[in-house]
Formats: sequence, C-alpha cells, structure tokens
Amino acid sequence: MTIDPKAIREMAERYAQAWSSGRPEAVAAFYEESGRIVINDGDPIVGREALTDMAAGFMSEFPGMEVRLDDIRTAGAHAIFVWTLEGKHVETGKQVRVGGWEEWRLSDRVLVAESRGRFDAVEYDRQVAEGI
Repeated sequence: MTIDPKAIREMAERYAQAWSSGRPEAVAAFYEESGRIVINDGDPIVGREALTDMAAGFMSEFPGMEVRLDDIRTAGAHAIFVWTLEGKHVETGKQVRVGGWEEWRLSDRVLVAESRGRFDAVEYDRQVAEGI
C-alpha cells in the first residue's frame, strides 16, 4: 500500500500540533483504535485509552510544551516523524529541548497503526535536572 506523501506530511503537521495542544486525546486520535507505540524499547502502549494516558503524562510534566515537526520521510505506508519537544518541566522549572523520532506504520486511513519512538533519555533526564 502506498499513501500520498503529502497526506502523510499534513497528518504529521497536525500530529505535532496535537502534542502542543494540551489535549492528550487529540494525540491518541492519530492512532488506530488498537494502535501502539513503543518508546525507547520500553513496554508497548496499546489502544487509544493507554495512548491518551501516555500523552497526558508528557503534557502534565511540560504544561504548555511545544512539539515541532522537524522532518518527515515517507516510504509507502511507512514514515519517519522527526520532532523536537521544548518546554519547562513542571517540577524542576528547568527548560528542556530534546529531539527524537517516531517510525510509523500507517493504516490506509492515514492513522498510526504502530510506532517505534526514540529520544536520548540520558540527555532528557540531564535537562530536566539542569536545564538546557
């Protein structure tokens, strides 16, 4: 299956906006009902309810955070979503700017069926403690 790369880019732009919206259910809406994500080889997060909870966790740690789309690469029904998250950590008050990516397998409805996400957790933890 091939999906129009323009449709994937538009979806990725809206996905980044959803992450910046403060509405975790808006992030989960970009996934199939049984969609899943694995972050840094952790346990799979499966289904919209769990995905909403995951997004809510990040949003509560970084109220008002911004997620930017840095790049999108497509190949048929697969894409790499390259992003930057920037925000102030709620507990430490430190400014954080961390980048990463998600490798997506998309459905024919241009929703995420499966995602494998990566970011530098050591650098993330350092910035939460010390700032940029």
